[in-house]
Amino acid sequence: MRSSAARDLKMSNSLPMTLRMYQRLASGLVPLAPALIKRRLKQGKEDPARVGERRGLSRDVRPHGPLVWIHGASVGEVLAAAALIERLRDLNLRILLTSGTVTSAAVVAKRFPPDVIHQYVPYDSPRYVARFLDHWKPSLALFIESDLWPNLILAGAARRVPMVLINGRMSPRSFPRWRRLYGTISALLSRFDICLAQSKLDAERFSALGGRDVLITGNLKLDVPAPPADPAKLERLMAMTRGRPIIVAASTHPGEDEMLITAHRSLAGFFPQLLTVIVPRHPDRGASIAGLITASGLKPALRSREELPTAATDVYVADTMGELGLFYRLSGIVFMGGSLIHHGGQNPIEAIKLGAAIVHGPHVFNFADVYEALDGRGGARQAETQEVLVKQLGQLLADPAVRDKIQRAGSGVVEQLGGALDRTMIALEPYLMQLRIEMGAANA
Repeated sequence: MRSSAARDLKMSNSLPMTLRMYQRLASGLVPLAPALIKRRLKQGKEDPARVGERRGLSRDVRPHGPLVWIHGASVGEVLAAAALIERLRDLNLRILLTSGTVTSAAVVAKRFPPDVIHQYVPYDSPRYVARFLDHWKPSLALFIESDLWPNLILAGAARRVPMVLINGRMSPRSFPRWRRLYGTISALLSRFDICLAQSKLDAERFSALGGRDVLITGNLKLDVPAPPADPAKLERLMAMTRGRPIIVAASTHPGEDEMLITAHRSLAGFFPQLLTVIVPRHPDRGASIAGLITASGLKPALRSREELPTAATDVYVADTMGELGLFYRLSGIVFMGGSLIHHGGQNPIEAIKLGAAIVHGPHVFNFADVYEALDGRGGARQAETQEVLVKQLGQLLADPAVRDKIQRAGSGVVEQLGGALDRTMIALEPYLMQLRIEMGAANA
């Protein structure tokens, strides 16, 4: 412990003033951690059985041999790593997966093999980070996209853990902010051995901000497998909704639900049996969405209350975790949320892989390259306003031929843009080879 602390201290003396101040502030806030955890527990943002992990403490034992540590912020990043994790497991490597949200932990428990160890990422205090790294001693660290916690990165580099940024993305909002703090971001990015960027533009931004050995590997989210669905649950839902036209609104955010409810009211005049399924990005908003539906004169049903849509249900609120695969299979028309408001859009790939025609709003900068290709080749439809949203959804409901054409075009785009997983594995090969050498030595 003393040697690692000494390394961290020596390294901190050479950092930009902003990072030294950040480290001092993060250390000084440690006494406030219990109050912060208590507040987050009340908000449902922490798991009461696992709050120790936020302080770098773990009940789990580090497995023997090389350990690949993969970190992603939340659900989207964790799922982006799913196929990569399978490839690494095929090499008999053990995986430590960290994330920062309760929802992502639930997805890992439901979607990932039990030998994948999940931990909540520690709060970014030098003390907690040191505990975490001293316990797990990762052999290789892979950070997904842009969740760059300074103390976590700096301490990992001080311990000479090989670190790689994978599926790297630098948003148009973040880039100018970081450019004004070039010394800070370059001190972090330069700690990564290589940066694997989603696109040419992302690569240019990482290089401009001090990243070294930046490569373009593509977007891992294009290679994610289609999400699963429980066959019995799917059959029951299909039996309850058979013969009804259905629109699925996936991963919606506040401000969008109202627009979708209004769209339903307009479309129901032409399609009297229409069922709209709203899957909120954050399931805890289910009750408030149901209130909006009731206030509009429509009849809701909530999945979290184990309700199923009946013939009288207008809008079904699917406020549960890990069931998007179920609802994507229920309808060939999907509106992708986070795009009618200035959030940046959600990932359309899973829905397309399950045969959906995609409609989205104008704010899709989180997946700019993907949506640009989809829109340009007729694989998705953009709705800039409420009026256009109704028009686009109405046309897809009324014309199966148009819907099928969009579905086929979307599938073609996804297939053409894929391959990021293979390119990522090629870039990681030198590090994986070293791990295989270590495994051979340990087993000799």
